Amino acid sequence: MQNNNRLERINEELKKEISHIISYELKNPNVTGLISVTRVKITPDLKYAKVAVSILNSKNVKETLAALKKSAGFIRTAVAKTVNLRITPELIFELDDSMEYGARIDSILKDIMKDVK
Repeated sequence: MQNNNRLERINEELKKEISHIISYELKNPNVTGLISVTRVKITPDLKYAKVAVSILNSKNVKETLAALKKSAGFIRTAVAKTVNLRITPELIFELDDSMEYGARIDSILKDIMKDVK
């Protein structure tokens, strides 16, 4: 039980720090749009962390995700400087399209409600 709490705290800390780094320190011109780190899930051995990101208003979502993956080393180094862990996990970026999915469901519901009235 205690280990779970520790992993949750690490996940939250990493999420906060990675968000900050992407917003303020990452200078990659291919990373465009509004990027939100929606969740971080670290493996129990602390070697890897899956970072789910939501990308809105990007010129090219695939290109932005690829640029984030290329910048993973830089982001990991920056995380190592601020988050005090024995091993800094390798970051694996993946797209979280739940916000897009939610917006699509929202618009479908609005269409349905128009027909009901």
